[in-house]
Amino acid sequence: MREMETSRRKALGRGLEELFNNEPIAYEKIEEKIMNETTNEEIVEIPLKELRSNPYQPRKNFDEDALQELANSIKEHGVFQPIIAKKSIKGYEIIAGERRVKASILAGKETIPAIIRDFSDQAMMEIALLENLQRENLNALEEAIAYKKLLDELSLTQEELANRLGKSRSHITNMLGLLTLPEEVKDKISSGKLTMGHARVLSKIEDSNKVKELAEKIIKEDLSVRQTEELSRGEDLARKNVQTRKSSSNFSEYKPFEEQLSEKFGTKIKIKNNKLEISFVNKNDLNRILEIIGLDN
Repeated sequence: MREMETSRRKALGRGLEELFNNEPIAYEKIEEKIMNETTNEEIVEIPLKELRSNPYQPRKNFDEDALQELANSIKEHGVFQPIIAKKSIKGYEIIAGERRVKASILAGKETIPAIIRDFSDQAMMEIALLENLQRENLNALEEAIAYKKLLDELSLTQEELANRLGKSRSHITNMLGLLTLPEEVKDKISSGKLTMGHARVLSKIEDSNKVKELAEKIIKEDLSVRQTEELSRGEDLARKNVQTRKSSSNFSEYKPFEEQLSEKFGTKIKIKNNKLEISFVNKNDLNRILEIIGLDN
């Protein structure tokens, strides 16, 4: 039994792929999976003053009202769900549960229940980037930068990254294409003047001057993504060659349609039993898909 436990902990130390096997990795499921495999004896009380944030996680703002509400609940009922932390050279690093830590401090607590797991530095970095991708309101450029960091830091291929995140390969490729846009256009994406849908269309145009002109036109005339696509085709703008993967395995009569739809919406799409299944990670991702369809959200 002890050998099995040691083996499991070493596996976690190598990375998140050992925890999720071949499933797409979702930040909100990391905590759930660890909780499901933890016994009551493994939950310990650790001093709040010995905890610090994931070192790879940028500082984040927390809703003060929501934090105070949680603190009031902790004062009355205590912390229902333990946080997950990693032992470091000095104290502990928070893997999941930073809101509970901050609220417990507000509530005047000195300790907090925790599950200690020995994640590797690579896994800690991956967790931080996943949280940014799946929980934060990232603009298109920030999302592209996060993908680039995951690819570079974890030495993944685009195919491997797509599988881990439950995205289509074409979505990863298209998002990375945003990083080649002119700086002036990138600034408009960062400021929210251009949406992810607009940026995706612009990133496929070869001529950088045409990209700048069309970006200005989108903003000035408040063009929708669909109007932008039509305009870019109508002007017969030179298009960049975007490689998309063609799969020869698991072929079905709907496979060509699945590939076209996955390319269009930047996510995995399945057609089965006369049903169309569109995958999305969170509300922001759903809003992105609705924007491409042309629906208000």
